[in-house]
Amino acid sequence: MKKKFTLKGLGCASCAAKMETAICKLDGVKQATVNYMTTKLIVEGEEDQMPAILREAEKIIKKIEPDVIIKKA
Repeated sequence: MKKKFTLKGLGCASCAAKMETAICKLDGVKQATVNYMTTKLIVEGEEDQMPAILREAEKIIKKIEPDVIIKKA
């Protein structure tokens, strides 16, 4: 299952890379990409684990950049 989001207020490419690395390490994630230029987050993972994956991904994003607003794309 693939989910797409827009990260409003994403401030730097380095932060985007940190987010991507951390989200990729989450349990059940097959692939995750954070594109700084398009401010898009794409998470691909196990369908039954997706709610937990998205909760953890949001925590990671808020920890790295607290002002980012996550919206479904």
